[in-house]
Amino acid sequence: MIYCSNPKAQFLTYKKKIYKKIHKVINSGHYILGEELSLLEKEFAKFIGTKYAIGVANGTDAIEIALRSLGISYGDEVITVSHTAVATVAAIEAVGAKAVLVDIEEEYFTLDFKELNKAITKKTKAIIPVHLYGQAANMQEINKFAKSNNLYVVEDVSQAHGARLDRKKLGSIGDIGCFSCYPTKNLGALGDAGLITTNSFKIYKKIKILREYGWKIRNKSEIPGRNSRLDEIQAAILRIKLKKLDIDNKKRIIISNYYNKSLFKKFIIPKIRKKSLNVFHLYVIRVKNRKKIINFFKLKKIFLGIHYPIPIHMQPAYKNSVRTIGNMNITESLSKQILSLPIYPELSLSIVKKIINLLLNFK
Repeated sequence: MIYCSNPKAQFLTYKKKIYKKIHKVINSGHYILGEELSLLEKEFAKFIGTKYAIGVANGTDAIEIALRSLGISYGDEVITVSHTAVATVAAIEAVGAKAVLVDIEEEYFTLDFKELNKAITKKTKAIIPVHLYGQAANMQEINKFAKSNNLYVVEDVSQAHGARLDRKKLGSIGDIGCFSCYPTKNLGALGDAGLITTNSFKIYKKIKILREYGWKIRNKSEIPGRNSRLDEIQAAILRIKLKKLDIDNKKRIIISNYYNKSLFKKFIIPKIRKKSLNVFHLYVIRVKNRKKIINFFKLKKIFLGIHYPIPIHMQPAYKNSVRTIGNMNITESLSKQILSLPIYPELSLSIVKKIINLLLNFK
């Protein structure tokens, strides 16, 4: 069977190194906030090109803690997109702020900066651009708008580890970068994990306090904090995979090139932003008969995905609490047509070619 993503295949690639590292951590007797996490934080900061990186429990916590570090709370508003994982908005609501959702660019599937001026109010404190599917949002325009309106920019980089824009790694362009290291991500743990990046020493110190009960020194809470610690085993696994992340991303790009060359005439494919490197966490096309294609591929034991079938503003949990700007036509249209094809570093090109042929011959 061929899955849309396959974290087990990547585990098998690094199995010997992972087993060895896990054994070392277990024998160390130090399982939380130890040497492995400290080294990961230094190595990840260097990889992204920021001064600091902080490990947390997961990607949702990364966004929530990032917002808390900026003082965003009840009565504040944060602008983001509806075409994203629920986690982006869940984190905004977790700090007591209100999510204000704007439509996306039809060509790139990321936040449409032209909508920002319609969304801003006196309550707006930050923008969360989501670098979706491995694709960079238009950070130049978003940062320009944020700067002119005294807003923070918190990048959601959960699907774009290693992606670049204008030679800068995503996660180093805004005030804060937030990463999920869920097992299916480009940099994935064998459980939940998250990372936060920043160039601000003040923000860095605040995040470190927030992730562990508000402690500056043990057992003394200076501010209300959280328990959101990235454990030593997951940190060790991420260190192994980080060393090969650029290589694994190149494998994703090779697969995407095969898809691009063969499918562009028959299907709508998002464009790649100029001066950017898309690392293809997902490879997504737009189709008119999605359900039939999915069922057809199931018969061939190939499982396609949908990321995401229900926009946030149409989710039962959020439709009465978020504010939308405009008619959200692109987001709603896209949600009915998007289809994610299998893509991960271990996927063989022979399988890729088989998927392409099945799509081209599907009627």
